[in-house]
Amino acid sequence: MFKELVNDCEKVQSKSFNMKMEQTWRWYGPSDPVTLADIRQAGATGIVTALHEVPIGEVWTEEAIRERKQLIETDSSCTPAKPRGLSWSVIESIPVHEDIKQGKPNRDKWIEKYKESIRNVGRVGIPVLTYNWMPVVDWTRTNLAMELEDGAKALSFDFPEFAAFDMFMLKRDGAEKDYSEEMIATAKACFESMNAEKRYILQKNIIAGLPGGQEGYTIEEFKKRLQEYDDIDSNKYRENLKYFLEQIVPVAIESGVRLAIHPDDPPMPLFGLPRVVSTEADLQYIINVVDSIYNGLCFCTGSLGVRPDNDLPGMIERMGNKVNFLHLRSTQREIDGSFHEASHLRGDVDMYQVILAVLREQKKRHAQNRRDEQIPMRADHGHMILDDLNKKTNPGYSAIGLLRGMAELRGLELGIEKSGVVYK
Repeated sequence: MFKELVNDCEKVQSKSFNMKMEQTWRWYGPSDPVTLADIRQAGATGIVTALHEVPIGEVWTEEAIRERKQLIETDSSCTPAKPRGLSWSVIESIPVHEDIKQGKPNRDKWIEKYKESIRNVGRVGIPVLTYNWMPVVDWTRTNLAMELEDGAKALSFDFPEFAAFDMFMLKRDGAEKDYSEEMIATAKACFESMNAEKRYILQKNIIAGLPGGQEGYTIEEFKKRLQEYDDIDSNKYRENLKYFLEQIVPVAIESGVRLAIHPDDPPMPLFGLPRVVSTEADLQYIINVVDSIYNGLCFCTGSLGVRPDNDLPGMIERMGNKVNFLHLRSTQREIDGSFHEASHLRGDVDMYQVILAVLREQKKRHAQNRRDEQIPMRADHGHMILDDLNKKTNPGYSAIGLLRGMAELRGLELGIEKSGVVYK
């Protein structure tokens, strides 16, 4: 049944092939220091944003979505109003309520609200909706301003610092079982070397809330949230995700909204919590739950690239027909599990092979007359550089750093396109 619906929805009349990915930009709403005018000047044509003011689990109303879409797409500061040259291309994200993730008896109440949000998104005409299945915490970093050799600042995840927080600041019951004896000793030395200010900053970075998440916690609040997962292992957590998808994907198909699940970030167990969106096997399981392009992936090369066993170009080749959104960034791994955000064409991600695989996937979609042949992408987690070093910005989303990343990706894409290698 689902394949028949997809065949009706995804194909259009044959048209000329635009090989380029859709260039989008993450915008945190009217209070974002990076303005819509800035984004347009950077060359992006699509906006990726959310209604951050809506409490987690509550319905996104059609009126609120339309109002934000109007703000994004129309400049009303002049008379007459004029188009900005931007469109709201991707929602990132509509958060999933924890009661759904935990499979609580009242989850159906929250799922019905999620369905209504999807319907409203479809009525307004936004084609892609991103979400994640990370328990309790969203993306996690220990340092939001790691200074690099050239003076730029980057997001980083220091595994010994994280372990020090988990065992000696949070004092999670049984935390020591999750670490080797060598890591326990390293983390203890790391903890003892920190002064009070350093410990406060570390706690704030990990659990006080980051862009993409709407909640921050005190130590005690956080421990209580973790305890809610005491009886939920990976198998149970995966079953809860399956139940959620079986409920919402049919609504997404009917509404014409392509879902895109974001990988775990980082793609490894944290705080003893289950993580089920970290590997190729995890992603394959998810897209097999309901075989439809409306049950798709947000393919984040930075998140997935932290694991050396994730073959990113190969994953795109094998699962590319279900990729509905791309986060393009690179990370530099360390032997102990630490990593930092590298520049977009450096680090451990082979961005050339990734973009080549994406362009080949778009070529396949064109041959199939798919409506979604042009995959939206955005440069992700840029460095703080130049004037942005002296400005207040959202971590990972300073204007000039992302502009550099977008320019590098744009140039690489053009080089691949002009070389003709996509057609070989």
